[in-house]
Amino acid sequence: MTVRPIRIIGDPVLRTACTPVTRFDAALQQLVDDLMDTLTGEPGRAGVAAPQIGVDAQVFVYDADGHRGHLINPTIELSDDVQDDDEGCLSIPGLYFPTRRALHATVHGVDRHGDPLTISGSGFLARALQHETDHLAGRLYVDTLRGDVRRKALREIRAGRFDSPRRRG
Repeated sequence: MTVRPIRIIGDPVLRTACTPVTRFDAALQQLVDDLMDTLTGEPGRAGVAAPQIGVDAQVFVYDADGHRGHLINPTIELSDDVQDDDEGCLSIPGLYFPTRRALHATVHGVDRHGDPLTISGSGFLARALQHETDHLAGRLYVDTLRGDVRRKALREIRAGRFDSPRRRG
């Protein structure tokens, strides 16, 4: 079991669009396993994307609403219906803000063997799929915030008011 450390906001890898996966080899198998171990290594995690463990690859794993799996090279389709709920991120630990997301999402990609894979979900699963897909494009959930909520989030991040491992150590 390999639980990898999560990169924290400020790390450039979190702001860089990931490279599509083209080799479905042992290294990719290990990456998917490491991501899943990192996801399940602590309770309450809904997803982990490759850049969150410092890897430039379009891969994420998820565990939301009773659905668990992985997706490689995803593209996403979103409904026009929206949901508003608090959202957080392992890369900005301890901060949660009301975040507007599509109510339904369908993500197309491939699995670790290169076989086509489609995942559709509503509610929390849709939110998790959107959140992880955003990571692969170099976006964080705070980038979707608007108005006073965005200003508050950015103030708290600049002030270091999140549960940073650097502050614990």
